[in-house]
Amino acid sequence: MNRTDLVAELAKKSGLLWVSYGRRVHPVWHEWVGDAVCVVAGGTEQPLPDIERHETVLLSLRSKSTRALVAEAPARVEVVVPGSEHWDPVTTALKAGRLNLSDSDGAIDRWARESVVVRLVPTDEVALPDQISTRIAHTAPHLTR
Repeated sequence: MNRTDLVAELAKKSGLLWVSYGRRVHPVWHEWVGDAVCVVAGGTEQPLPDIERHETVLLSLRSKSTRALVAEAPARVEVVVPGSEHWDPVTTALKAGRLNLSDSDGAIDRWARESVVVRLVPTDEVALPDQISTRIAHTAPHLTR
């Protein structure tokens, strides 16, 4: 398994990962679609302030059972706009994976109006635990809003 496949496998197995940018760490629910971690943020969804203004972010992927940090991967931020080639498959997957969605019938239209949908496309630069600071690898990230 190559490192990019490892990121895909970890992202598919966990409904939560951490996205770091702008000196902050954000826990996010997501869906793996195609070759990217896909996230909806803003509006009444999870806060990821100004994520669309960043070119790259850092994904931290942890073991679902032990919470140990398994890999970190830089990812390119791609905004998914309504009507684009990725809009339907990404928003359909996000809608299907969203727990406790109160407005299932109107969620995608609401996201188009008030949220930002992004694809976080991992690069080939994946760091494994022996390449990540021990201080970070054995602690939970500081979660902020």
